[in-house]
Amino acid sequence: MSDDPVIEVVDLGMPWTGIDPFIFTVHHLDNYPAGNDVLGPVESLQGRNIGSDFSYKDGWSMYHGDAVPGFPQHPHRGFETVTVVRQGYVDHSDSLGATARFGGGDAQWLTTGSGIMHAEMFPLLDEDSPNPLELFQIWLNLPPRSKMVPAHFAILWDEDIPTVEVSPGVWVDVIAGEVDGHTAPAPPPDSWAADPANDLGIWIIQMAAGSSWELPAARSGSNRMLHCFEGDDVQIGSATLAKSVGVQLDAALPAAIANRGGPAQFLLLQGQPIGAPVFQLGPFVMNTPEELQQALDDYRRTQFGGWPWSSRSHVHARSEGRFALHVDGKIEHREMQRR
Repeated sequence: MSDDPVIEVVDLGMPWTGIDPFIFTVHHLDNYPAGNDVLGPVESLQGRNIGSDFSYKDGWSMYHGDAVPGFPQHPHRGFETVTVVRQGYVDHSDSLGATARFGGGDAQWLTTGSGIMHAEMFPLLDEDSPNPLELFQIWLNLPPRSKMVPAHFAILWDEDIPTVEVSPGVWVDVIAGEVDGHTAPAPPPDSWAADPANDLGIWIIQMAAGSSWELPAARSGSNRMLHCFEGDDVQIGSATLAKSVGVQLDAALPAAIANRGGPAQFLLLQGQPIGAPVFQLGPFVMNTPEELQQALDDYRRTQFGGWPWSSRSHVHARSEGRFALHVDGKIEHREMQRR
């Protein structure tokens, strides 16, 4: 048996292709300018395809937003979104009646289940300086038994997410799973991550120049993928990684990581596979073509509960801090912070 943990090296596209139980991951890094009175960019939008702007012109995109960047009201069914905001802020609103402003290291974990409508807008809060935004959105599948569970909204606050120094110059943010005895906040109850036997891990790894660490082995049979989104010379087993390169690893083997270049950062995703067929039609992820058609029919008929907000692109006031209004009426507040 080889002790080389490397299974395959891949170039990361857009989005990053997932390995069961993950569907895909999107990494947004937008260098937005100062914000105007409606929390959009002060710069002209002329020349952009407003409503579908993925141009990255001048280092940023409006996406589907017309005044504020982001993704206005849209539906989902059959999977989960885990949105980790490292810089900037996101305003969330949904058909359950939940809403939030989160960022600066916070994560939103949304079980879409039987269906939900939500909006994800990127308010530009600073009027005098640039508003950089960096986030990951990870699409995590649900097993067949959980495809039609009630939708569930949760926020994992940065203050509750462990950051563990696992080796000199190496830090791990534990969004899901456990690292060196440090356990992430609990995921939603119907998530594949809720059962420890599924070995679900979502970690952000930061390595200083010249640092090293041995990534410990995980449960046999788990899929494990390491995505490099910053770095220029990192050795892992037989593979050399740099920015926009990923490596699939044998989770049953430890993996020595040596950063021979400048600062490096990685997103690690791992978990036991669900092993069910995956059929996707845009925002719906089901197990059969018939279930996809039913999702489309149900959405047209019910709008997944409708939309309780005055705008498809609902955003909060500039003065609003980090907060979450939950479906049960509970309100949480956190101080603003920037990373």
